[in-house]
Amino acid sequence: MKTMRSRWCFVGFGFGCGIFGLVLAGCSSIGPGALPRDRVDYIGAMGESWKQQTLLNIVLLRYGDAPTFMDVSSVIASYAFIGNANAGAAINVEGSAAPITFPKAVGSFGVGATYLDRPTISYTPLTGDKFTKNLLRPIPPSAIFSLIAAGYPADLMLQITTRALNGVYNRSSATLDTRPSDPEFYPLLDSLRRIQLSGAISLRVEKRGNDETGIIVFAGHVTPEIQQDIELVRRTLKLTAEDGNVILSYGALQRTGNELAVLSRSMIEILQEFGARIEVPSDHINKGRTLANVQTGEGDQSRDRPMIRILAGAKAADDAFAAVRYRDTWYWIDDGDFYSKRAFTFLLLFFSLLETGVQQQAPLLTLPVQ
Repeated sequence: MKTMRSRWCFVGFGFGCGIFGLVLAGCSSIGPGALPRDRVDYIGAMGESWKQQTLLNIVLLRYGDAPTFMDVSSVIASYAFIGNANAGAAINVEGSAAPITFPKAVGSFGVGATYLDRPTISYTPLTGDKFTKNLLRPIPPSAIFSLIAAGYPADLMLQITTRALNGVYNRSSATLDTRPSDPEFYPLLDSLRRIQLSGAISLRVEKRGNDETGIIVFAGHVTPEIQQDIELVRRTLKLTAEDGNVILSYGALQRTGNELAVLSRSMIEILQEFGARIEVPSDHINKGRTLANVQTGEGDQSRDRPMIRILAGAKAADDAFAAVRYRDTWYWIDDGDFYSKRAFTFLLLFFSLLETGVQQQAPLLTLPVQ
């Protein structure tokens, strides 16, 4: 009688390493492939955060709280994709004298993968002397009129950023004690807007000593209607220059007949102006948390209405353009209020234009090797 012999044959499949290689090859382009998606996502997230921060600071000033700003100084995206695969089999082969039967066999196969997304975001509180000065310093008149020359609406820009033009005063509510505008101010804005739309006004900047001086130039050949607007502007602002050139300066009153003295607002003033028109809950006023609402002026003069309507309630609208929670109340700007959104966007533009934050050195980061 022959003794049955058997042996085990172990077979390792090399395609496991092949799968692993394919996984690594497929991940070699994970960074460039993620760039279009991540760039748009980060832009959207930072934009929403910027809107919320600005809106929150308007609310803080309305309640007598201190404004606080935080800058996102850097965003570093880090990705890792780790994959592995293995396979194996063991077959029991009978001796040669044994009848042909199906061999007993066992096998195994496994695949695994890990994806890691670890962004590093650096925040910088905006503090210090430079930040405070930029927040309190009036906006340069040349910056205001440069934006007007670039096509931004002259009436809206001047209504937001100026207190007075050659002694003609704008409406003010920054201290929750409304000062009405002078009767000539709003007709002046209307005329400047029509002149701007006609292309009959331009700005050039000249170097005079160590300073750059902005010069407004009115076109000489215009339609009779625009000429009437130019004459109204000259008469209201007491401009008597014969060459038609008007020099921009900061101040309340002009010194010569060819000077436009612009008493511009600072960024903190503009934030207070917008905060004074928030429709705060009446119980907050009764409890002394803030002062009474400024009259919104819903009469015939549309320019006396709030440039940004900020609503308040226990819950923000689902489709709010920007919304923040301060203590027990939500404050938001309605996404269907185009004029409020436009004025709010101009506010963000001025923050960017004036570089309200401090100049930061590139952050030193120590990233682990993975």
